[in-house]
Amino acid sequence: MLWLFDGLRDVTLLSVMLRMVLAAVCGGAVGLEREFKHRPAGFRTHILICAGAAMTTLTSQYLYLNMGYNTDMSRIGAQVVAGIGFIGAGTIMVTARHRVMGLTTAAGLWAAAIVGLALGAGFYEGGLAATLLILLAEMLFSRLEYRMLVKAPEADLYIEYSGSACLEDLLKLFREQDLRILNMSILHTDLEKHSAIFTLRLDKKSPLEQLIKRINSVSGVLSVQEL
Repeated sequence: MLWLFDGLRDVTLLSVMLRMVLAAVCGGAVGLEREFKHRPAGFRTHILICAGAAMTTLTSQYLYLNMGYNTDMSRIGAQVVAGIGFIGAGTIMVTARHRVMGLTTAAGLWAAAIVGLALGAGFYEGGLAATLLILLAEMLFSRLEYRMLVKAPEADLYIEYSGSACLEDLLKLFREQDLRILNMSILHTDLEKHSAIFTLRLDKKSPLEQLIKRINSVSGVLSVQEL
């Protein structure tokens, strides 16, 4: 443990203020990254969750140490860990294109609550280290994940097209490119527009960007998007 925090382990006015301020700063830092990406839970939400979790741990310590209640100090914190799942679930949605969004935000909310519990307990080193790792995961590792997905051998493509004749042309294009169709789901069909999701096994000689351009060049294709 760092000697810098040795005098701040006990529940005093100074330690309480420091823990709450750190909880607000760490929660806000995580939420700020989500705010920039226009996610459902942003700056203020993360601050409230992290600060609330810190206050939960502090309340448990106060009841045990100052009020003399013979209770388990970890019980209230355990309810925070379980209860934060309901808030996180509210950020997860499945779009009309069968794409799941909000998982990273939900995980960030849960992690922010854990950071708050750690800082509220006076585990400054753990809370600060966890905040740093969360920020690295959301800001730096996301770029690494994107680069890995670009080179992935499989891809999910959402395609809107005008009719069954266009679908036959698409299947012909996939055969010409030696692409294996792992799965095909027809999502919506009407007189003017059809939509489907194709899961394709890509050829290393045919990058995804070039494949999307070729699909767009097929007569009747309205739009193409990678999921």
